[in-house]
Amino acid sequence: VQLVESGGGLVQAGGSLRLSCAASGTTFSINTMRWYRQAPGKQRDLVATITSVSSPNYADSVKGRFTISRDNAKNTVYLQMNSLKPEDTAVYYCNIPYFGNNIWGQGTQVTVSS
Repeated sequence: VQLVESGGGLVQAGGSLRLSCAASGTTFSINTMRWYRQAPGKQRDLVATITSVSSPNYADSVKGRFTISRDNAKNTVYLQMNSLKPEDTAVYYCNIPYFGNNIWGQGTQVTVSS
């Protein structure tokens, strides 16, 4: 299975971006889908999680600003990011646990200018 992210870019503070992550190479429905981010020199942190059976969860730093959603028919997860701040600047990765493996996308850069 492969994950391909898109939608990153450069935006001014207060702006919005929508990230997408499409999973391919599988005929199984994916239960859990996550977004992480990694800023330069920092660890990779969990941003948001969505499953097929529970409400989404968010890191405290993005609650009220980011929304994770999914299209099950397309095995695609989205991250709508509003009211962006310079501290949201990072490479954003989508992630799925898949039959005991942790699958990562290649990452997409999000840069928020002040």
